[in-house]
Amino acid sequence: EALGLFTGIGLSEAKARETLRNGALSAQLRRAVLQARSALGPSLDKATGTLLYNAAARLRDPKHLGFLVGYIARREILTDLQLSGTVRPPVHPPAPAGRGGPRSSPPALSPAALEYMKSHPLEPLDTADFERACGVGVCVTPEQIEEAVEAVVTKHRAELLAERYRFNMGLLMGEARSRLQWADGKTIKNEVDLQVLHLLGPKTEADLEKKPKAAKARPAPAEKQKAAVVENGEVGTETRSLLEQLRGEALKFHKPGENYKTEGYVVTPNTMALLKQHLAITGGQVRTRFPPEPNGILHIGHAKAINFNFGYAKANGGVCFLRYDDTNPEKEEEKYFTAIREMVEWLGYQPYAVTHASDYFDQLYTWALELIRRGQAYVCHQKVEEIKGHNPPPSPWRDRPVEESLLLFEDMRKGKFGEGEATLRMKLVMEDGKMDPVAYRVKFTPHHRTGDKWCIYPTYDYTHCLCDSIEHITHSLCTKEFQARRSSYFWLCNALDVYCPVQWEYGRLNLLYTVVSKRKIIRLVETGAVRDWDDPRLFTLTALRRRGFPPEAINNFCARVGVTVAQATMEPHLLEACAREVLNEQAPRAMAVLEPLKVTITNFPAPKALEVLVPNFPADESRGFHQVPFQPTVYIEETDFREEVDKGYKRLAPGQPVGLRHTGYVIAVQNIIKDASGRVIELEVTCTKSDVAEKPKAFIHWVSEPLTCEVRLYERLFLHKNPEDPSEVPGGFLSDLNPDSLRVIHNALVDSSVLTARPFDKFQFERLGYFSVDPDSKEGKMVFNRTVTLKEDPGKA
Repeated sequence: EALGLFTGIGLSEAKARETLRNGALSAQLRRAVLQARSALGPSLDKATGTLLYNAAARLRDPKHLGFLVGYIARREILTDLQLSGTVRPPVHPPAPAGRGGPRSSPPALSPAALEYMKSHPLEPLDTADFERACGVGVCVTPEQIEEAVEAVVTKHRAELLAERYRFNMGLLMGEARSRLQWADGKTIKNEVDLQVLHLLGPKTEADLEKKPKAAKARPAPAEKQKAAVVENGEVGTETRSLLEQLRGEALKFHKPGENYKTEGYVVTPNTMALLKQHLAITGGQVRTRFPPEPNGILHIGHAKAINFNFGYAKANGGVCFLRYDDTNPEKEEEKYFTAIREMVEWLGYQPYAVTHASDYFDQLYTWALELIRRGQAYVCHQKVEEIKGHNPPPSPWRDRPVEESLLLFEDMRKGKFGEGEATLRMKLVMEDGKMDPVAYRVKFTPHHRTGDKWCIYPTYDYTHCLCDSIEHITHSLCTKEFQARRSSYFWLCNALDVYCPVQWEYGRLNLLYTVVSKRKIIRLVETGAVRDWDDPRLFTLTALRRRGFPPEAINNFCARVGVTVAQATMEPHLLEACAREVLNEQAPRAMAVLEPLKVTITNFPAPKALEVLVPNFPADESRGFHQVPFQPTVYIEETDFREEVDKGYKRLAPGQPVGLRHTGYVIAVQNIIKDASGRVIELEVTCTKSDVAEKPKAFIHWVSEPLTCEVRLYERLFLHKNPEDPSEVPGGFLSDLNPDSLRVIHNALVDSSVLTARPFDKFQFERLGYFSVDPDSKEGKMVFNRTVTLKEDPGKA
């Protein structure tokens, strides 16, 4: 019966069967067709059938379906333009006509039927306003179309005569349509064709020739900005900033106060009034929040959340709260509160306000009592083990009297129940099938802020949406694992009749070759695999800072990954590439030698040390220089000397001189000094000024009168990409540790220009990589962490 009904309105049999597989759509369409047939008879033309199908498929709120089908059946909505609408400001008003007497021109930016209903979710609809919005009764005459097209053709007459039929005729049609919102598109096209033919005459052979392709102008480097495309963990090196991605059309988020336009948002009789109050409080400002739990250190995944929440607010002229979700006093420590705020500010963001879930404990408790009074919550005595999983048995206390639950909840607050003996549960079923989530549980643990005032604490499911409501958050941005809680988010706000924000989900950011879970990092610390949460081999934000990653590099990395719904799992080398780009611009150059070999210049050209000027940034000498001493004894890298020369080897060897960087001298080996074991311990060389010597194959770095320092070289902490995957690492992540993840060089040498550096100052050690001063540094012994190596240079073996 349904198949015949659907094919009877012009759907192909295949399309009709496809529609029947969608239960909600087929029910809507069946209802629409039966209503139209009762008004128009059993035979419906295909145009009407198309309108009915589009109305059923695209109308968000089924309660408006009958109202809309009535207009289609009465032939008052005749076109998809009236149904779906386009945004075009009319210039010349159409002639008034139709039902209800004379009609003024439709308003600029008329939304049409479906958009109007989306913007007006509550009944009853204002009939006159609706009809204005979708052009009911508006009649556009042929004379008006001719007049509008003539005006557009006159406007572009000079260009038309110059370009003839190569002119973009779509421009003419678009401008004519903008003048007559409800005009038929085909009629406008025919009129455009007719008037252009009248102006230009028939097409000539020259008009029919293909237009030569114009050479594309290459954009300047600063303009070559593209949105990142992530494929198989790889991401392009050119990307728009995150602020650009979060601005404008990058995300189809609702405007403040238009929460009801979001798919799945639940509208109640009080919604519009609450939204009006919300706008009065916020002034239409975008408000987001970053809500970490203060029971661990932030990691690279949190950097994406910070950038997204703070970045979206900043890009749209709004504000972002830093709200600590401090509802679990057993695991929270003051050091985590401090570290979280420090990392947010290190990334370059300032919270609009720093708040705590505990700030609202009194209000949350009051609302819990109200929830019980409304019959939406009850006190339950099932054990944690009984309600775990997706199919737990229903609570035998679900229907207990309201007064009884109120008394028992008060007993919970007074500490009359032990931990696990009673919980407050909400009456709803979540998307993942979880039934009646817990709102409050008993915990006899003092809270770091409220002390012993409470022995009951709210859960995330209860607290999160209500804190968002209190702070009038407009966009509650969460990672995908919270999608299953969206229905409970809407349900709870509506159950209490409070302002309901909108929850939006996005994909997490993960890195390969690491672990970020708090529990696993604690295991790494306990077993001695890493020193602490800020060990530079980890990908916590404190560890990345200690290793020397600039905050700009982390933000750029988040921008390149982009804001996607799908989870992004990236290679660490992409983050390292971002670090190199930033450090190349920020880190001044210095020279250091990790494995020193002594070199004595036997014909040193001066009786005392010379001062050599070294540019801080060789590509831009306007950024200054620093001095380093140059004297008869210098040190070079052991690896920059070989006794025997291999093919492709370009550095120092007997018979193969090299230049010393920045000195203007070339050195040549004269004598090799070895210890008893045959190891080379010193070279005696002669030097020649570069301008008279033959150009050497290579220039090497060196130090003289150096500082002794400790250098820590880091590699990946784990051997496999996914150390937590049992199929890759059957023995567990602790069995996958890389034994070579840290190499400490205790007596490296660095030039004296770094003497005044402070912890976290960054340098490029020429030819070696980028290094950062570690907080372990002390007077007389600096410590450097290698952040990343330099880009590989295939020209040097």
